[in-house]
Amino acid sequence: MAPRAIPSTLAILVGGGPAPGINGVIASAAIEAINNGLSVIGLREGFRWLAAGDVTHTVKLTINDVSRIHFTGGSILLTSRTNPARDEATLARVVETLLRLNVRYLICIGGDDTTYGATRIAELARGRIGVASVPKTIDNDLPLPENAPTFGFETARAVGAAIIESLMEDARTTGRWYLAVSMGRKAGSLALGMCKSAGATLAVIPEEFSGGKFELNLVVDTIVGAIIKRAAAGRDNGVAVIAEGIAESADLGHVTESSYDAYGHISIADIPLGMLLRDQVRAALKELGIAANVVNKDIGYELRCAKPVAFDVEYTRTLGYGAVRYLLGGGSGALIAITGGRVTPVNPDELIDPATGRVRVRLVDTSTESYRVARSYMIRLEPDDLEEPTLSQLSVHTNMTAEAFRARFLPAVMATAARATADS
Repeated sequence: MAPRAIPSTLAILVGGGPAPGINGVIASAAIEAINNGLSVIGLREGFRWLAAGDVTHTVKLTINDVSRIHFTGGSILLTSRTNPARDEATLARVVETLLRLNVRYLICIGGDDTTYGATRIAELARGRIGVASVPKTIDNDLPLPENAPTFGFETARAVGAAIIESLMEDARTTGRWYLAVSMGRKAGSLALGMCKSAGATLAVIPEEFSGGKFELNLVVDTIVGAIIKRAAAGRDNGVAVIAEGIAESADLGHVTESSYDAYGHISIADIPLGMLLRDQVRAALKELGIAANVVNKDIGYELRCAKPVAFDVEYTRTLGYGAVRYLLGGGSGALIAITGGRVTPVNPDELIDPATGRVRVRLVDTSTESYRVARSYMIRLEPDDLEEPTLSQLSVHTNMTAEAFRARFLPAVMATAARATADS
């Protein structure tokens, strides 16, 4: 009697920060794989234990285990930021450990760093392991085809907008200004989306400023200008949504001397951007003779493991299914996207920025109607506000002359106005 064949194994792992919908990918991938005769295991904590050569931190997944998890936030497999490609020895150890686990196929759920690591694994495995990446990030900063959103973004925007709405009501009730710092390491998509959806007073995102480093006082004066403009309209409250990417783009001096993660990124969580802006805005208002109650609020971690909205549930179930079908069809090394309702494998090389060798960052395009609509509903100083008669109507709410007011706020106004009107 011939020995019973051992079924091929599909392994699934999650890398990087959480995003709503991860469990939807895990569930649909596991179900499709099992229905096609594969054994499925989950690798706990991303690449952490693979990089250490440890085969014990795995869990067998059955259809009963995963059939209803697509409704839940978080990751049943946990996650980590371990870099599998930090050096050649670690990369080789990861591939060797996967082979010891009898892994024939690997699905990596993560952002640009996880995608890069998965690509390196596929290269080194040389066909012995088929690898597919499923992109996720609430920052919405991966350059997917047809400008498709990354999964998790729609949920994060919806949950974040609800938080902003509550802050707006609190601000109105108590006469406060909230400086709400939103996640978004490189791109301001989440901050802008939350602001636009909730109707917040204004959003400040790094894409509004010219390339390279810019002075933080431009952000401070953008916020202070909005406070003055609201005061001139008889309002003593508001909510400014600020993308945390300001911390990487603005010159913060010694404040950026913080720790770095496994991929060499500044640990933005260690930079107190909200408090820094709060203190500088308060100081600027005091200097201008303006009384205002300014409070900072970070919005981020409460978004990452939120219960996914229907869009992300449906989206991720298709992505997980598509990843398995791609692997069973003999594919390897691609990132799984959806274009025109169809699963589309994307060669990671198509997403690489030749200048950096890393995945390109999808930034907010400030020349689009989508941005201009958001901008038109914000309360912030614009070039026309620095001309008479509006100029004098605003400066009277400070201890400055009209001429001094214009000189003070012109740099901040022009720094962002130029981007808002470009190509319009």
